[in-house]
Amino acid sequence: MTLLEPHQNDLRALDSAARLRRLQPRTGLDFSSNDYLGLACAQRLREAVAAALARGVAIGSGGSRLLRGNDPEHEALEAEAAAFFGSESALFFSSGYAANAALLSTLPQRGDLIVHDALIHASAHEGMRLARAESVAAPHNDAGAVDQAIADWRRRGGTGRAWIAVESLYSMDGDRAPLADLATVAARHEAMLLIDEAHATGVFGPGGRGLAADLEGAENVITLRTCGKALGCEGALLCGPRTMRDFLVNRGRAFIFSTAPSPLMASAVRESLRILADEPDRRERLTALIAFAERTLAPCGVTPTGSQILPLVIGEDAPTMRLAAALQAAGFDIRGIRPPTVPPGTARLRVSLTLNVGEAEIAALAETLLELA
Repeated sequence: MTLLEPHQNDLRALDSAARLRRLQPRTGLDFSSNDYLGLACAQRLREAVAAALARGVAIGSGGSRLLRGNDPEHEALEAEAAAFFGSESALFFSSGYAANAALLSTLPQRGDLIVHDALIHASAHEGMRLARAESVAAPHNDAGAVDQAIADWRRRGGTGRAWIAVESLYSMDGDRAPLADLATVAARHEAMLLIDEAHATGVFGPGGRGLAADLEGAENVITLRTCGKALGCEGALLCGPRTMRDFLVNRGRAFIFSTAPSPLMASAVRESLRILADEPDRRERLTALIAFAERTLAPCGVTPTGSQILPLVIGEDAPTMRLAAALQAAGFDIRGIRPPTVPPGTARLRVSLTLNVGEAEIAALAETLLELA
């Protein structure tokens, strides 16, 4: 028996269940990335990075933010992001995963309750796993169930703070949270509302400020805005009350003990926010593309969602991966999504719409899907 034989057995079991993950190169037409506005290769971002390098912005931070890693570019980004999104403060993290994990493992305290949507990001689950607070799942997009979970907890003697954790736009189903109803529930229970805007930032809301734009700035609202999706960069911003920022700087182990993100990346994100303000046509083009794709892909079984995320639910893992492989061979970069990322029996193709493709490519995808059906 080798030292890693249990791990090898686990990998073999995943392979036999058609769930073994492998890294693949990016080839073919982009129907899988989160580069929704096509900013990752945008000329303005290239020029902004070149200009930052020319004025001496460092590539690496050299340490944690609490040591020598706190760069003026970090602070400039946080100030601009808070102003752009309408929050009292912002804090920059290296990734959305790190931000979610830090938020949920740090702010809720012992004796509190976290009620989270059943389909919330894996990074939120990681934060809750490390948290001192109790956590409970509520059925997907069911504000009434969230309300009931908090009421039941109070009846059992719960005296701490309730925290409600949701996504505004769900990454695998493309549907929206009932944010207005959840805000009402949060107000009724004096609860904090944590809204992951990862897939809505840049795409929806006034000026690309997300689906929670009208809630931003409230004392009980914290939003997470990733920079590696529609903003075309890397990292994430937690936006909320000043106390949130100060507490994470003092108590958030994922923040305190991590090397600070690249100052150069902070500079790039600042330019992305300016692009959102200056180029609303990108959102308009994506909106038109979503409408075209929903009409064109509907005969193929793709679920219309009103968003850039369009699932084609197959059900079982093996046929899902076979169809994904056939589409990739035909020149379409579409990936199969399997459990545990999605619930068992709901393996799917996740069609992601970006400005890296146009109507002609979507029509070709529809034709190929019908041929393969």
